[in-house]
Amino acid sequence: MKLAAIDIGSNAARLLITDVFHSKRKQPEFIKSNLIRVPLRLGFDVFETGEISDERAGRLISTMKAYRNLLDAYDIKHLKACATSAMRDARNSKEIINRVKKETGIDIEIISGDIEAALIYETHIAEGLEKDVLYLYIDVGGGSTEITFFLNEKVIFKQSFNIGTIRLLKQQVKEEQWEEMKETIKAQVKDARSVMGIGSGGNINKVFSLSKRKEGRPLPLMLLRDFYKEMSSLNLQERMSAYKLREDRADVIIPALLIYINVLKWGGAEEILVPKIGLADGLTHALYDEVIKSLE
Repeated sequence: MKLAAIDIGSNAARLLITDVFHSKRKQPEFIKSNLIRVPLRLGFDVFETGEISDERAGRLISTMKAYRNLLDAYDIKHLKACATSAMRDARNSKEIINRVKKETGIDIEIISGDIEAALIYETHIAEGLEKDVLYLYIDVGGGSTEITFFLNEKVIFKQSFNIGTIRLLKQQVKEEQWEEMKETIKAQVKDARSVMGIGSGGNINKVFSLSKRKEGRPLPLMLLRDFYKEMSSLNLQERMSAYKLREDRADVIIPALLIYINVLKWGGAEEILVPKIGLADGLTHALYDEVIKSLE
């Protein structure tokens, strides 16, 4: 079975194509065939003007047309397409979604921050985690950060905060928002014996790659602080050169690190695991469940 998921975020759009087959234990195995990322940066318009400009809307349409061609080339029959923070906030998102539908046949659903946080659970990330350890899952995007707490393979709390990398770059985050996030996290961890972070998003994946750590090994909070200090001392061009970063990663990686550092600090977690999953993976797992149900 071939499945596809489209995640239209505040910084980039992603198309994930996945092959699903059943192992001998009858459990579905998800094998990523292709991931295509386009840095549309919708949040740069929306968080400043409240709407998506004609130029960026045109690039979004072009991207969806390219995705449509790939979906046809891969003979994809099942697709789930969602948009998050920037499209939630944009005044003209409905007309753009209608244009996409008319010109490509792709139906885009704008999802709430809470649904975004809940989709993380669809990846079955909670399975196999240590018992009695409180896991603090942090998904940092351009427009929002989703926080989810897992304990004994169950979600015990989830919340979305309008604190994202592009909002921080645009100085759109107020002190009260930071304070609300801090108090919320501290309330959840006050009785925890042990807290371990889990991070997702392009920025933490990039930091993990730069760290040269082995897959499955956690990143220490101290290392994130070191990266933040080093990167903050460089201008954009120097950062791109020193760390071999694209421009659309080099500008958002510093605010992303600030979010991860703050959340881990407030949660009392000294390390963060980076399993390299994201919203597109959650959408794929949710789509699989929908397809299986429709076949029953």
